[in-house]
Amino acid sequence: MIVFPNCKINLGLHILRKRADGYHDLETVFYPVRFTDILELIPDRSTNDQPVTYSQSGLEIQGNPLDNLCVKAYQLLKKDYPALPPVKMHLHKVIPTGAGLGGGSADAAFSLQLLNDYFKLELSTDQLLHYALSLGSDCPFFILNKPAYATGRGELLKPVSVDLTGYTLVIINPGIHVPTAKAFAGIRPALPEKSLKEIIAQPVSSWAEELVNDFEKPIFYQYPEIAAIKDELYRAGAVYASMSGSGSTVYGLFTDGKPLILNLPPDYFIKVLPA
Repeated sequence: MIVFPNCKINLGLHILRKRADGYHDLETVFYPVRFTDILELIPDRSTNDQPVTYSQSGLEIQGNPLDNLCVKAYQLLKKDYPALPPVKMHLHKVIPTGAGLGGGSADAAFSLQLLNDYFKLELSTDQLLHYALSLGSDCPFFILNKPAYATGRGELLKPVSVDLTGYTLVIINPGIHVPTAKAFAGIRPALPEKSLKEIIAQPVSSWAEELVNDFEKPIFYQYPEIAAIKDELYRAGAVYASMSGSGSTVYGLFTDGKPLILNLPPDYFIKVLPA
């Protein structure tokens, strides 16, 4: 069985406060994007005594493959469903990693759903959300995979009406890895004057003035080449441009359908697709 885990962008991101448990409360709007990895699962009927055999191709993923979230998703379900048979999982990575696009979280969430569907575990959506949260704060979003207003650590989700049909989305990643801890180190939490729910309900043409990602200021200071991408998107005619998550991906929304001309280094990852 094959599935196609998609990525997301953040439409605004406010860091509200630091919590007693060391995490931060935030508010953001997750928006699913039709740009995907490819994940395949088949039963392992070999004499291999490993419960899960994992392989990967495409873009390089740093770290031990056995620590991949796809493997962890299998291991998580195996604890509660010991009869889960051995499997082979292959991930073809297309979404840049460590880029603020949630690709790893999507792979984890889709792994849970894939195992649930293939082996007919009959897990409810609430159960899948519970398992997903134990794999990462962004993972529950990909179980629902619809535009959502997120609070808490990003796991408290409410449906939100956002429709970007007709816009062209341009995703640019400069290949810079921004450690999450380093991104948070430059943040000064504060309550915004206006909720993202109010801003997101306004016309997209107004977002450039009010829809803010709090990570941009410290990240742009540390990595001016990321800031330059946002400037270039606006120069090229974007209606709205922003960094996604804690970076380093920057995206722009375009409406006019004119040929896109960007003055950026040739090694940057650029993807153009319908929003």
